This record gives sequence, structure tokens and C-alpha cells, in this order.
Amino acid sequence: MSTATVDQLMLPGQAAAPPGPVDLTAMYVMHHGFRRDLAAFKTAVIGTPVGDRGTWRALARRWGRFCEILHKHHTGEDAGLWPLLMAKADADSRATLEAMEGEHAEIDPLLTSCTAGFERLAAYADVDARDALEVRVVALGEHLARHLAHEERDAMVLVQRYLVDADWHRLETEHFKPVYGPRDLPFIASWALHGLPAEHFGRVRDSMAGRPMELVWRLFWRRPFERRERAAFRYA
Repeated sequence: MSTATVDQLMLPGQAAAPPGPVDLTAMYVMHHGFRRDLAAFKTAVIGTPVGDRGTWRALARRWGRFCEILHKHHTGEDAGLWPLLMAKADADSRATLEAMEGEHAEIDPLLTSCTAGFERLAAYADVDARDALEVRVVALGEHLARHLAHEERDAMVLVQRYLVDADWHRLETEHFKPVYGPRDLPFIASWALHGLPAEHFGRVRDSMAGRPMELVWRLFWRRPFERRERAAFRYA
């Protein structure tokens, strides 16, 4: 069981990457995707004409995928990661972990209200609904940005302090990976790789399934994903 310090991934917008024995590439890739998506949704909500219901329907579908990924990620943390750390942590560390769970609970109602806004605009050209959705998406972006930064600066320190890489692999196997089936792979792989800085692409690819996955992605998954992204975010 190795406790050697791993070189950590640092992506745009990321607040910190605490050193330690656990390779947190997957965690930071997810955070990058959440930040990227919310920035795109904010711009799209502001720029999409209220009467373009085809685009609003595409945005509503894409919003549903975003919420699904975020929900699965937070559920894995709440059910697996935080309890494992709680069992090992001191009092100060437990306060940080309790804050993580509390922040998840604050984010959930904002997701629900945004979902209602996207569904409304997919069905009706409602200027008031668009204005309200803009406020909600901005608020969600601010809340989630603070939460991700807090998690990266403080909670990931606890991961590196109390866990080793074998613990993390077990968490992924038991709580994070099982929530995605084979039919999810084209989207989730394309979502994770989308917009990555070129200098980090190889590391992220290798953390997923290596060059064979990249070949499948380039041949079959990438173009359909990007076509749907253009349809949803055409005004972003």
C-alpha cells in the first residue's frame, strides 16, 4: 500500500489541489465539468431568445443531464466519502465534513427551481420565467463555486490526510462508478473530456480507460456530443 505523494491535477478555476497519496484526478475533472457547464448555462439563459423553444428544449434536456451527474456525484460523497472520513477524523475535521453535507443540502433547492424554469421555457415563451431563471442560475453558480472551492481547499486535505489510494479506489468501485451503466458511457466520457486544456488531456484520458477509449470517443462519441452541445448552447 503506497503512501507516496501523487502529482495532483490542477484545472482552470480549481481552488486547490492538496498534495498526498490519493490521485484525485477524477474528482477534479468532475468539478471542472460542473464549473464549465454552469458558466455555459448562465450565458445561454441570458442570450437565448424566449421564443426559440427548440433551443430551450435542448437546454432543458442538457440541464437534466447536468443535474443527474451532479446528483450522483453528491450522493456518492454523502453515502461513501464523508462517512469514511468521519470515522477517521478529529473534531475540527468533522466540522468540515458536516459543512460539506450542509452545502449539498443548500444546493438542492436551487437545482429544483432552475429545473422548473428550464421546463417552463421549453413549453412557453415567458419573459418573466427567463428573468427568474437567470437569477436562479446565477445564484446556483455562486453557491456551487463556493462549495467546490471549499471542498478543494479543505475537504480534499482530509482525503489526503486520512486515506490512501486503495481507499479511494474502493470508494470509486462501491459508490461512484456503479451509478453509470454502459449506456451512459458515451455521454459521461464526452462530458468529462469536453473543454479540457490540451496539456491535461492525456492524463485524464489515461485515468478513464486510456487510448482504446480515446479511439472510440474520437470515432463515435465526440461528434454527436458536440452537435448536441451546439444545439443547446447556440447562443452561449
